[in-house]
Amino acid sequence: MRMIVLTLLAIATISATGQARAQTYDPAFPVCMHVALWGGDWIDCSYHTLVQCTGSASGRGGICSPNPYYAGATASRERRDRPLRRID
Repeated sequence: MRMIVLTLLAIATISATGQARAQTYDPAFPVCMHVALWGGDWIDCSYHTLVQCTGSASGRGGICSPNPYYAGATASRERRDRPLRRID
């Protein structure tokens, strides 16, 4: 009896939780487009410029905004890009 109750409790707990959502903000692109649809909103972070995003958003009812998770340019350069220092 105890096993049946625990099984039903586990099934109820799993059923009550919502679906997991994937990360929608891509840190490689600085601009995101937000489109509100009847089935839910949609976010597309695949734009390099605000002009590129607004051109794609026109006619869809979307708005463009900066990506809050944009990583930017890498802080460190590769070792081979550094100028060499001569030691005499």
